[in-house]
Amino acid sequence: MPILTIESTCDETAAAVIDEDGQMLGDCVATQESLHEQFRGVVPEVAARAHLERILPVIDTALRKAGIRPQSLSAIAVADRPGLAGSLLVGVTAAKALSVAWQKPLVAVNHLHAHLYACQLASDIDVYPCVGLIVSGGHTSLYHCASPLDLRYLGGTIDDAAGEAFDKVAAMLQLGFPGGPAVSRLARHGNRTAYQFPRSMIHEDHFNFSFSGLKTAVRYAIVGPGHQDFSKLNLSDDEKANLCASFEAAVVDILVAKCVRAIHANQSDRLIVGGGVAANEFLREELENAAEQQDFDLVIAPLHLCTDNAVMGAIALEKIKRNEFAKLDLDITPGLQRGF
Repeated sequence: MPILTIESTCDETAAAVIDEDGQMLGDCVATQESLHEQFRGVVPEVAARAHLERILPVIDTALRKAGIRPQSLSAIAVADRPGLAGSLLVGVTAAKALSVAWQKPLVAVNHLHAHLYACQLASDIDVYPCVGLIVSGGHTSLYHCASPLDLRYLGGTIDDAAGEAFDKVAAMLQLGFPGGPAVSRLARHGNRTAYQFPRSMIHEDHFNFSFSGLKTAVRYAIVGPGHQDFSKLNLSDDEKANLCASFEAAVVDILVAKCVRAIHANQSDRLIVGGGVAANEFLREELENAAEQQDFDLVIAPLHLCTDNAVMGAIALEKIKRNEFAKLDLDITPGLQRGF
């Protein structure tokens, strides 16, 4: 019997109906990009209110696309961690209400683990065990994954996530929101060695990341130390392209180096990659080059499963196999904690 999955961790309201083999029968994603564009970033209160308006229509659309009635569902799964508190609360509250109304068991899903599980959904082989990289607007983390649900935290960002750094650089250059795709589009036409931006922690043995220094270096390259006003930029298109290309190269160098080190340190032969930044074309190319040179298997989530979606909530099937169901007092866990 199929399950209903619900995703509302940040600024995408999503639902999907998944069959017992992990195949998507119907889904719906309501994006909030236009709501947050004027703020050049996600505003938590705006996101939560938008989820509240959209959650039930999105669920209804996913069910109608799948041709499934609530009585035919075997369970309701929802992402309860990590994410924005208000956004998470809308999804979890809706899932609990429907669990009671439809008398269906509840399954709690870790949003980060689900991003990695998107690689399994797109693969013809069992991708576990492996090393997993989650790289998105809110998270940059490495795990050793013994199975979809048994993950050991290796390290993560100590400040900005990679996607957040992309968005902030885009804001400095007045490229609009979301910033990641805008930066990448310009980077294709730029010189990746035009600016010698720092590669923080790239040679250190641990698996933590830091992108705040890189972001500051880009800021200084744009307006100089001590200046705050980006409203009167007088940069040519070539200068912007070079800044974007050099910044993107620095981020990708750090991510690839840490992944290769994690592969060797954990004696693994496979890397899986999920999250919104995993859609970055240059990152995908450089990871493919590293996999060929270092002789490890690489599985990157397909583009349509990189950004937040409910299809990756199919990881709930793994929990159902273990008989791991949530109680109706399920609460949200907004912050990223080690081991999750």
